[in-house]
Amino acid sequence: MKKLRLYLDTSVISHMEAPEVPEKEADTRKLWEDIKSGKYDVTLSELTYAEVDRCPDASKHAFMRAALAEIPNIYVEQNKEAERLSALYVEVGGLSPKSKEDALHIAIATISGCDAILSWNFKHIVNLRAITAVDAVNLKEGYRLIRILSPSMMLVEEE
Repeated sequence: MKKLRLYLDTSVISHMEAPEVPEKEADTRKLWEDIKSGKYDVTLSELTYAEVDRCPDASKHAFMRAALAEIPNIYVEQNKEAERLSALYVEVGGLSPKSKEDALHIAIATISGCDAILSWNFKHIVNLRAITAVDAVNLKEGYRLIRILSPSMMLVEEE
């Protein structure tokens, strides 16, 4: 069976160390172990690294960079097609104009052929409004559908 290809937005990496939300931190760490064991192929973008690098907390920044170095990944760059597609997500009202980078994460994941984008950002990414708009735009533009999920949705409980 083909491994799923996952795109991680910055919120996932950030929640590797998030004591203020222990459930999210625990689920993110479980997912990280699955990734390190080779269960999934992971895609990261230059946007993800840029957002990590903008972290104002030096300790958190160092932690996130070290966590990223632990996992094998496919690195993709932002391009004009991703910018065009992300603008369409905003234009149809799926994401707000203030969420341009969130729309860009989804577009990069889509054009990179990812099966799913994982995010803890329920306000802008993992919600019915965004999912519906992304699906409509992707179908209209000839892209396949992409699943938009939280990291918890990737975890399988052992019996």
